[in-house]
Amino acid sequence: MQVLEYDNDRIVYDPELLAEPPQQCLEPMYWQQQGAVIGSASGRGTTWFVRGKRLEMALRHYYRGGLFGRLVRDHYWFTGWEKTRSLAELRLLQHLSGAGVNVPRPVAARVRKKGWLYQADLLTEKVAGARDLVALLQHEPLPQERWEQIGQMIARMHGCGVCHTDLNAHNILLDAEQQVWLIDFDKCHLATGEGWQQGNLDRLHRSFVKEVAKAGIRWDAQAWQWLLIGYQAKAISPPEAG
Repeated sequence: MQVLEYDNDRIVYDPELLAEPPQQCLEPMYWQQQGAVIGSASGRGTTWFVRGKRLEMALRHYYRGGLFGRLVRDHYWFTGWEKTRSLAELRLLQHLSGAGVNVPRPVAARVRKKGWLYQADLLTEKVAGARDLVALLQHEPLPQERWEQIGQMIARMHGCGVCHTDLNAHNILLDAEQQVWLIDFDKCHLATGEGWQQGNLDRLHRSFVKEVAKAGIRWDAQAWQWLLIGYQAKAISPPEAG
């Protein structure tokens, strides 16, 4: 990763993945002018899917959620460059990708410092042909093998000491080759000790139960047991503190 600093901005980027100008690639308008926008997704903000010279990517600006987010939409309190939302997520993705966990590779992150506040953007690899579990399970159930693979990938993430604070059915993808991917590591972190792993699994279980009622997904207790079989087969102890 290389670091570029100018004015009150800091950009961290991977020159092996990014062929475009780092100062411009984190602006949606740049990709629109290049005719390189290939899609978008709406959530708290808009995620832009773009086609770069070396790979397809997803560009996201960080927005606050909840009641406070209505007042301060996209500014955060600055306490250090590496503690900013975009750089922290980039470093976590680096850690996971380097350990063999299927996560989008980080391409570039920007922090725009404004006094004691900052704004943040992140550019990551777009997983080709991927769909989340909610979209998939609305049409057909998954076989036991796939559920076990999902459990194994979650265990691999936990083995790296990463606590996914928003592990849910929307943040697990299957690509065109039926490979499992984990996404959305904003506000996630490295953790030690015990208990947090089960907390992640409990959150995921609640997500499946919710989506059965909300989206009519084809999921049941047997599918969950298959996931746990895969998880327990690959689970290893998290690293100890210090």
